[in-house]
Amino acid sequence: MHRGQCAYLGKGLWSKRLTEPALEPRELPALDVVLLSHLHGDHFDRVARAQLSRTPPVLTTRQGAQRLTDWGFDAHGLDTWAGETLTRGDETLSIEAMPAIHARGAMAALLPPVIGFLVEHQIGGAVRRRVYVSGDTLTGDHVNDIARRHHDIDLAVLHLGGTRVLFHTVTMDGKQGVDFLERLRPREAVPVHYDDYGVFRSPLSDFMDRVSAAGLGTVVRRVARGETLQLG
Repeated sequence: MHRGQCAYLGKGLWSKRLTEPALEPRELPALDVVLLSHLHGDHFDRVARAQLSRTPPVLTTRQGAQRLTDWGFDAHGLDTWAGETLTRGDETLSIEAMPAIHARGAMAALLPPVIGFLVEHQIGGAVRRRVYVSGDTLTGDHVNDIARRHHDIDLAVLHLGGTRVLFHTVTMDGKQGVDFLERLRPREAVPVHYDDYGVFRSPLSDFMDRVSAAGLGTVVRRVARGETLQLG
């Protein structure tokens, strides 16, 4: 999607893109796997459908996998806490679906189910890195469940933005993002998903101000659009 185009969010809801993407799907390097928290237009749009290779497996919700399979993708639907393992030589990538809550109350029935991901990379049986990807979620007790199972997360990728749909917040704003970090306690965190669409109501500056006030400034790493982050 390019700036000015609209992404379909389901149930007759659309949102205009405000920024240009860092890369087109066809410009990506060869991928081993695609992680998709849910099938919404701001995560998987018509450009991705047209350009993304059908070769790598796509791990997502069961609902999303059904539609992606119809489109010719090698889609695998995961329930919460279920996972898959990819192997190449002496390297393994274990991917586990994490609980996520896109909305509460009446709005929950209008939005599709979502999952996050815990990715563990091993070489020769030794764990090298554990990366958590939140997907679109609110904070809450489910984050405590994740922390109890995985208390040694190296990096958390947090979807923020404070998305507002029909007067409901359906992704974390700055306040929720800090609460999420305090529950999860990763070694480092990278904020994403906060300025691309008109439905985003909580700017990154709000999150960063709250991060600083909570004494978490050394935990959060900002990554500019198009920038590459070196893990570890």
